[in-house]
Amino acid sequence: MIFFPAIDLKEGNCVRLVRGNMGQATVFNDSPGAQAADFVSAGAEWLHVVDLDGAFAGNPKNADAVQSIIGALGAVPMQLGGGIRTMETISFWLDAGVRRVILGTVALNEPELVFAACKKYPGRIAVGIDAKDGMVATEGWAKVSDMPAIEMARMFESAGVSAIIHTDIARDGAMAGPNWEASLEIAMAVSVPVIISGGVSSMDDLVTLKENCGTRISGVISGRAVYDGAFTVKQAVDLLRQAGTHEAGL
Repeated sequence: MIFFPAIDLKEGNCVRLVRGNMGQATVFNDSPGAQAADFVSAGAEWLHVVDLDGAFAGNPKNADAVQSIIGALGAVPMQLGGGIRTMETISFWLDAGVRRVILGTVALNEPELVFAACKKYPGRIAVGIDAKDGMVATEGWAKVSDMPAIEMARMFESAGVSAIIHTDIARDGAMAGPNWEASLEIAMAVSVPVIISGGVSSMDDLVTLKENCGTRISGVISGRAVYDGAFTVKQAVDLLRQAGTHEAGL
């Protein structure tokens, strides 16, 4: 199981939101490159990066910050989401050094792009499923669709996506524990690796995930808990490495 420390970008800063509310952003670092370097030096094996402004705007808005992160990573891979809604943008970021791009809003609205991108860039496309009460939310979580999260996961199982990233919006940034039950339900319904995001607040949460999900969950994303010092990147990496990894895509 891979631990992904998270960097969420807003106006060039590393921030964390509470339940996706852009009005409740806490700035943790004004240098994304330096934050990435800190995570790498602490033992991170992957980084998870989201352009929050881009997610709302529908196109990249923190390109300079993302480039600074890429420059700080060395050999450590990163996955990037937020505002990636065209093949041109997908190609740009993959050519720039991003290991994997995350398609969210466009995956729901233009599923054919996901299939085309997976064919063009095998192993380098993930689908982000952000859910509110089990239903897929889009446009930076501003809109809730009538598509159940589990149905969206099944839709892309045959596309060749390298991973599905499931976020429970109600838990994200709230430090209230992850909704591992919902993520596990998706993981048991598809053969694609599933990464859980939202709500991880303590080592106890990571232990619970490890004990209850085994290798059905391929990875865990956490931001605020690391910034707040609830646990270190090294502690999380060491604990979850023992859980093994669902092989495909990670």
